[in-house]
Amino acid sequence: RTLTADRVWILDGFVFVKNNAVLTIEPGTVIKAKVGQKSALVITQGSKIMAEGTAQKPIVFTSGKPVGQRAPGDWGGIILIGRATTNRTTPQAIEGGLGLTYGTEKIDNDNSGVLKYVRVEYAGIGTNDSEINAVTFYAVGNGTTIEHVQTVYANDDAYEFFGGTVNAKYLVAYATADDDFDFDFGYNGSIQFALALRDPQFVDSGDAGNGIESDNDKDGTAALPVTKPRLSNLTLIGPNNATNTASNHNYGNRWRRGTNFVINNSILLGNQKGGLSIESDITANSYKSGTSEFKNNIVAVVADAFLSNSSAFSAAEMRTKALADGSIELTAAGVQLNSPFNLGAPNFLPLIGSPALSGTFAATTNATSVNYRGAFGSTDWTAGWANWDAQNTVY
Repeated sequence: RTLTADRVWILDGFVFVKNNAVLTIEPGTVIKAKVGQKSALVITQGSKIMAEGTAQKPIVFTSGKPVGQRAPGDWGGIILIGRATTNRTTPQAIEGGLGLTYGTEKIDNDNSGVLKYVRVEYAGIGTNDSEINAVTFYAVGNGTTIEHVQTVYANDDAYEFFGGTVNAKYLVAYATADDDFDFDFGYNGSIQFALALRDPQFVDSGDAGNGIESDNDKDGTAALPVTKPRLSNLTLIGPNNATNTASNHNYGNRWRRGTNFVINNSILLGNQKGGLSIESDITANSYKSGTSEFKNNIVAVVADAFLSNSSAFSAAEMRTKALADGSIELTAAGVQLNSPFNLGAPNFLPLIGSPALSGTFAATTNATSVNYRGAFGSTDWTAGWANWDAQNTVY
């Protein structure tokens, strides 16, 4: 099936691409969720989505409501289900009550298709720990291409990865309610060049909103493979204590429940309650031993830059290690980005002389070496296709 750009398509309820089918979507196509329906697009195991937009003609999934009436949670989101490795030994249910499972196959080069120059606006359904995120990856393999994707006012997480090996580049999480990037169940992929910009007055009232949240599993076991995202050149922007900041805005990084991690060459800016937070002994020991990495980063947050609830590695020890590995602490103003907190017209490029343009690049799996920290150097890769005013865009 091909969705053409000469008309607006309506997503009516849960739509499943199954039986090894391929859904192709032309550049510039707009798909609106039917008003009043709990809608989602589900790409099941073996099937593919080929959504290849361009910077001039992005593909847009959005609310079916008119200008001025759109709201987070107007529909569910995009769900990709693959066959790559997780750390589960029994089939796991797809969240959202879809009646599908995943999790026990080990086809790491599995291919669920392409999402390229795609916007996902006003998606996300968060209910009783069975959420539909704006974009959800269940055991998605590294044969899948994910590049230049933006979520806008997601009502739950912007991107969640349940296991799998999929890699991604050029991701934007704009005004997310819960977590911008969430990793679970043995995810072992790489992400380079990603941005999160939070709306100070919008956050999940029942949960804490983080730039990153990561667990090995909900019980914090040592199940293999251990969750270990490899991240480079992220810019994670919190509210920076703006007027009327909602209370549930949380950390830049929240590594908990047995997870490992690599986050290098990145910027944590204005995160409300802290920067790098470690919340289990397994996670603390992995950082202490060097299995996990936090190198060549800028930490410029409102509260504590480093936090630990583990006796295995204290916050003071974390700070010493981070600074020895090339990271620096600054004030938000000291980072010297153009206009990173402007929700309607942000500019994330570093000013001349910004410390984002210094430092020594820390080699990271699948990351291309660049001469800057954070998601941007001299080029704004969001230009032309990302949308900072989806509420007033006429589709």
